[in-house]
Amino acid sequence: MGGERVMGQMGEWVPGDAPLDEGYWEALLRGGESGRTVPAAVQDARGGRGLDVSGVSGSARPMVVEDPWKDARQAMERSEVLKLPVVGCNRGGVLVGWNGLRGFVPASHLVNLSPSVDERERLGELRRLVGTQLHLKIIELDPERGRFVLSERASRLDENYRQDLLDRLCPGDICQGRVTNLCSFGAFVDLGGLEGLVHVSELSWGRVEHPEDVLAAGQLVEVYVLNIDRERRRVGLSIKRLQPDPWQSVEERYQVGQIVQGCVTHVVNFGAFVRVEDGLEGLIHVSELAEGNFLHPCNVVQEGDVVTACILNIDSEQRRMGLSMRQAKESDDQTGEEGAGAPD
Repeated sequence: MGGERVMGQMGEWVPGDAPLDEGYWEALLRGGESGRTVPAAVQDARGGRGLDVSGVSGSARPMVVEDPWKDARQAMERSEVLKLPVVGCNRGGVLVGWNGLRGFVPASHLVNLSPSVDERERLGELRRLVGTQLHLKIIELDPERGRFVLSERASRLDENYRQDLLDRLCPGDICQGRVTNLCSFGAFVDLGGLEGLVHVSELSWGRVEHPEDVLAAGQLVEVYVLNIDRERRRVGLSIKRLQPDPWQSVEERYQVGQIVQGCVTHVVNFGAFVRVEDGLEGLIHVSELAEGNFLHPCNVVQEGDVVTACILNIDSEQRRMGLSMRQAKESDDQTGEEGAGAPD
């Protein structure tokens, strides 16, 4: 077997094709495909230590978690495919280790196991899996009964489905999916076994600081397929493309000289950005904030302030709108003076 080894009695390394203690396995699995888990160190019939997943090296080393059953339940609910080390076998299947638990993969759920071989050859094939890693899905979980059963076939079925979905998707498709993860650069959405990414810039026509501001994990959303990289198995999605772009019709709804109200979203040294409506922001240049001298725009406005401004210019192609608080105030003062001077 060469490098395929498994931790045996008293902690020494023994080849994966060494004779197995059937008394140990009978106590361990009781019934072949029962899927019962065992502690990290199990006494065998001779009083030695049983298989120990801590002997598996590399990235497959299990993590130490406070509640491995809870972690396993979450992985099962998310239909995750796990890459786990095979640490032992018997006539019924193979044993894998994960987060301190022992999981059982029945022989009928292994992909490359020949169904027509006799029992001796079958056991030889199972032994050859010891020390390797398998892609598995959890198919049964019962902490009270100690049942932790996984399947290689289920993971392969998922893989075929994902590939079929990837082949069928086209740019411009509209799909429904569930948000699986939120990070600073965007949101991952599960399209039914295949994940796509909605970049933060594609979440809304408006400014989004963090995806958590507009989405929640587990939320159902409709997404627009922007692009597909079949070779790298990546799908780019958009949520904002399902809504009309406010800049396309801005000149139909707003005119130069119009007085509008908006909320200050950002204050910078050269002025303040104001959200006139979702996806539509204008800039009040520092020279248009107020009369007089002031050290910084933040001395005049703060983020979150609701302000009144006059539209100075609109450029839909460049997606720019110039605003003025100073001129809006002058217009208001002038209107007030005219009203005060009018005859009774």
